[in-house]
Amino acid sequence: MSYTPQDFKSNQEVKWCPGCGNYPILSAVQRAFPEICETLGYSKERFVFVSGIGCASRFPYYMDTYGFHGIHGRAAAIATGVKVANPTLTVWQISGDGDALAIGGNHFIHAIRRNIDINILLHNNQIYGLTKGQYSPTSKMGKVTKTSPYGTVEHPFNPGELVLGARGTFFARTLDVDMKLTGEIMIASAKHDGTAVTEILQNCVIFNDGTYANVTNKAIREEHTIVLRHGEPMIFGINRDKGLMLEGLQLKVVRIGEKGITEKDILVHNAQETNPGIHMMLINMQAPDFPVAIGVIRAVSDKTYDDSVRDQVLAIQATATIKNVDDLLHSGTTWEN
Repeated sequence: MSYTPQDFKSNQEVKWCPGCGNYPILSAVQRAFPEICETLGYSKERFVFVSGIGCASRFPYYMDTYGFHGIHGRAAAIATGVKVANPTLTVWQISGDGDALAIGGNHFIHAIRRNIDINILLHNNQIYGLTKGQYSPTSKMGKVTKTSPYGTVEHPFNPGELVLGARGTFFARTLDVDMKLTGEIMIASAKHDGTAVTEILQNCVIFNDGTYANVTNKAIREEHTIVLRHGEPMIFGINRDKGLMLEGLQLKVVRIGEKGITEKDILVHNAQETNPGIHMMLINMQAPDFPVAIGVIRAVSDKTYDDSVRDQVLAIQATATIKNVDDLLHSGTTWEN
């Protein structure tokens, strides 16, 4: 069956603040899903959206798919249960930076460590929006908020570092305003077998407006971001005249055409490299000294948790002597009077 974006839009009124970054994210997902269905042969009945608590967690109401609106921080636990109970479903978890990385941090890292075949969309606006502007685990150090009136004194999490530290097999990053790139990443995420985490740099117009202006502003975006695609040289800039090279063990920004540097000298992105060293360096780049890396940064293959559970159950069933409850009750150390 052929689908259109309209097939994935529910009849619910979308209720986010005007100008919220969630709107283009929702639209990008709805536009990408027909292609996912066509490419992978899915019907829309296979999709499940799971969320926790937060502004982004209203997502399941706006998708015409199966959905589960959970409690704060527990989206990954629910998504895990859904996937293991019915491995044929394609499960999409929607979480904000507070929902996923604070109260849900434990579930987040262990879902990644287990490599459960779920897709996590991490909406990172560096603030608690739904509860009205408290600092979150990704808020910049020194950020003045309602719960840090003199500035935070905490180092923020870098979600990509967490993913790689938990042995993540897929990490991508996109901008809320770049619907085309977001759609590309959604398709790559759906194709990946394992936990696919996509960090979406999202604006909160009410409580943290402009937090990503240095990379989302059209006038400077091409100078301050680099779109990474597997197998392509790491080139960026409005004139496509800048690139990344290795100098010792560090990345270095160079200008093509200067000092004899040509495109052949520029690093080629290998998202499938199992050693996460370069991927970690790319994740940590910050503007203005380096471009912020967006696109699919890491995508490697590994055994998934849900496949391992299935294989273990089948193997045990093939050799089990216990076939029913009576067998179980009379197994082990039993005796009769």
